[in-house]
Amino acid sequence: MPTKKTIVVVNATGRQAASLIRVAAAVGFNVRAQLPSKEGLVAEELEELDNVTLVEGSLENKLLVGRLFVGAQRAFINTTSWGDEITIGKSLADAAKKAGVQHYIYSSMPDHSVYGEGWPSLPLWSTKYTVENYIRQIGLPATFVYAGIYNNNFTSKSYPLFCMDLQGDGSFQWKAPFHPDVPLPWLDAEHDIGPALLQIFKDGLKRWSGHRIALAFEVLSPRQVCTAFSKGVGRPVRYVRGPIEIKVPIPNCYQEQLDGISVLFGKYGAPYFGPELQAPDEALQLWEGYR
Repeated sequence: MPTKKTIVVVNATGRQAASLIRVAAAVGFNVRAQLPSKEGLVAEELEELDNVTLVEGSLENKLLVGRLFVGAQRAFINTTSWGDEITIGKSLADAAKKAGVQHYIYSSMPDHSVYGEGWPSLPLWSTKYTVENYIRQIGLPATFVYAGIYNNNFTSKSYPLFCMDLQGDGSFQWKAPFHPDVPLPWLDAEHDIGPALLQIFKDGLKRWSGHRIALAFEVLSPRQVCTAFSKGVGRPVRYVRGPIEIKVPIPNCYQEQLDGISVLFGKYGAPYFGPELQAPDEALQLWEGYR
């Protein structure tokens, strides 16, 4: 009987990582999943899955990172802005290359400042782009996925950018700086990402080596989003183009990101993934989903 292949995943309780873990474990892969803590509902769920081994600890721990990829053939890496993301991203790539990982999928994002259009870079995206370039430089066999906007970013809580604000008449209002009729890329993080990543691994490097893939399965304008939302909740939903409202405390790094979004997409109307990537054709070739 052939030995099961092992996939390494980091930040296992995040939406992207958890989506892959559920799918990969269900079809028989061994999944070695790093997470900062085993506390929380998602961590408890993952710990109960067959074929999943949780590795608790920080990605700033060089000994942990050095052991993480040993014996693994594949890896999916989505780092976060907590900590030095560039240093962590490079450390993970070095460890994966040293361990001989055969296919490394990195969740990246564009740096719009490189296109010569006067667009600003977004701080939480440009760090990922820097790590992507490092992965290319060291020759790690890799594919790069660029995730669209999560459908489940929407909330009735007072969080900035994707708050569906309940009005006095029972309707909802979404206020954001995006042009009301310019399409944006969307995906269902829990249900789309895992199957799509698994298909990338299945297709392999022969098809996807060094490739950037826009992981977005629908392209809808803010007005179209509100129409779909209204159909789902059975209430009127109105889009209002306006500045991002900050009603709750947020980290400084996220404030800088939101300020950049207002300029990049609100003022300049830049394409979400930059001018080189289009959605959703490649993503739908990987996974048609439930649409």
